[in-house]
Amino acid sequence: MIENLGIDITLLEKGRVEATMPVDERTRQPFGILHGGASVALAETVASIGAYELVDQETESVAGLEINANHIRGVKDGTVKAVATVLHQGKSTQVWDIKISDEEGKLICVSRCTMAVLKLTK
Repeated sequence: MIENLGIDITLLEKGRVEATMPVDERTRQPFGILHGGASVALAETVASIGAYELVDQETESVAGLEINANHIRGVKDGTVKAVATVLHQGKSTQVWDIKISDEEGKLICVSRCTMAVLKLTK
């Protein structure tokens, strides 16, 4: 999905991930604005990547458990930027805050994603 939507991870730190995504024919809905589903896919992508960076990758993995999104403003073209920060890092779950903004820094979408921390079986 990352390649299909043109998502580009621009920053990856412990507890913070940033990425961009174009608003184009791949990510617009039929009325010509950014599709809410594309925003949610971007939000869950940055949360998932961030969550994976915080676990022991030899013994654990992560999976999306819940996501919500409030779509604040429409955008017709350009690029949007997602900034994900960890709010809670527990043994079995993580909670991430994701804010998506347009090129002018105006808030487009705010999302919260809960990630399950999974023990890998051998």
